[in-house]
Amino acid sequence: MATIEECRTALDKLSDNLAGADGGVRSAAALNRSLSCRITDLDVTFTGRLENGRITVLDTQPGPPREKAEIRLTMTGDDLVAMVDGELNFAKAWAAGRVKLEAGLRDMLRLRSLL
Repeated sequence: MATIEECRTALDKLSDNLAGADGGVRSAAALNRSLSCRITDLDVTFTGRLENGRITVLDTQPGPPREKAEIRLTMTGDDLVAMVDGELNFAKAWAAGRVKLEAGLRDMLRLRSLL
């Protein structure tokens, strides 16, 4: 089972990957939205912002998110680490229910290129 530190490192790596992307991925990630990533097996939520193609984690709190972020991810720590390492395909994990992504319709349409 992935640790909180491994999950935080994975989010930092995801941020670096988004910042280094080009084309459609870069423009899809160029939102300015609040973000939460709930790690179910660790009962922890990372909260922060997606801004200019980077994820900035501002807080880590126990349990579910206290406020509803504009973009919400839910998954296990192992799935987060595996996705960022390229071992788990996001679209397949999402379709199988292993990863939950919630956002407004416009954001979902923009984020689809990240899938």
